[in-house]
Amino acid sequence: MNYNFDEIVNRRGTYSLKWDGADMIKAFGITERFDEDTIPLFTADMDLPVPQPLVEALHKTVDHRIFGYSVFPEEYYQAIQGWFKKRYDWDIKKEEIVYSPGTVHALNVAVKAFTQPGDGVIIQRPVYPPFTGAIEGNGRVVVNNALKVDDTGYYSIDFEDFEEKAKEEHTKMFILCNPHNPTGRIFREEELKRLAEICYRHDVIVVADEIHGDLIRKNQTFVPMATVAEQTGHILTLTAINKTFNTAGLHCTNVIIEDPDRMATFATEMGMQLGSPFTIAALIAVYTEGEEWLDQLLEYIDGTMEFVKNFFAEHMPEVKVRIPEGTYVMWLDFSGYNLPPEEIHDRIYNKANVVLEDGSMFGEEGAQYQRICIPSPRPLIKEAVERIAREFEDISRKKQA
Repeated sequence: MNYNFDEIVNRRGTYSLKWDGADMIKAFGITERFDEDTIPLFTADMDLPVPQPLVEALHKTVDHRIFGYSVFPEEYYQAIQGWFKKRYDWDIKKEEIVYSPGTVHALNVAVKAFTQPGDGVIIQRPVYPPFTGAIEGNGRVVVNNALKVDDTGYYSIDFEDFEEKAKEEHTKMFILCNPHNPTGRIFREEELKRLAEICYRHDVIVVADEIHGDLIRKNQTFVPMATVAEQTGHILTLTAINKTFNTAGLHCTNVIIEDPDRMATFATEMGMQLGSPFTIAALIAVYTEGEEWLDQLLEYIDGTMEFVKNFFAEHMPEVKVRIPEGTYVMWLDFSGYNLPPEEIHDRIYNKANVVLEDGSMFGEEGAQYQRICIPSPRPLIKEAVERIAREFEDISRKKQA
């Protein structure tokens, strides 16, 4: 079937963090203004309807009328195995899969299971803020292998710095984000091999957050680290349906761990976790019948990203915009305005009444950046960027004069 992603579905009054969570959003310090006219584009979920097979599977679950404790049937594991075999030629064994109610939860479990207080954990800033929370919130130490960026906005890994930090005695873990959030880099096979080899040689556990792996641009290729590394026993891979199929509220992450001893350690730290019948039905539905929807979604996101890039090039050329290789977020560089980050924030969040995410939340490397999540109906994205452009017109006019 054909999906109309331009349709605007009103999410207000549906318990949506993105649209109804004004108090929480203000408490987090994301924005000072949030009202009925706000356009929130800060959180990584979609304002787009899910695949019809998923809707039908959830209706069937509701119609049963009993929502008790649930077990994971064979179909659950087979759906995961089938998806990753077909798309990534990855043979995953059932005993290598463990469920988690969320990716951030799984990160915290991994940090507690495989490191001790005071140990160092490598991350690559600018990066998803909960990585820092999972490390510092558990009494561990952030070891920052900052990504390098060139004049075109392309990010790359500083491998010399990475190895120097990996070989330090207190460094015990590396959290990889691939595709990288917020820069959108998809790390290449040779990069992944090199990272994995360095970590193996220095006895560093790798936690590979690959939950954006299905969300890639046309003509790009994503490969899971565990499918290309020569040694894989030190790699834990986090996968999820929540980004791919807009099911964040159904809490479904799966962790792939090849080494049996590390699986046992992780599972013990995780404790017993039971998925809801809705979670189980959702995963089976999307991994067996969701590809047609995903293909249409990716084409739509590609179009929206082209629109955003072209809009800024025409109306706000001071903003550097690069279409990411993966994810559905865009990383906007406002440094061309030579404004303090606080003023950039005020013009976007308070005056334009559009809520993005300040780049400083991803590390000091992002001080002049804003992250925008674009999987919303294109008319909504158009209104948001037009509002932002109006608030920077005075500076643009002065530069043109």
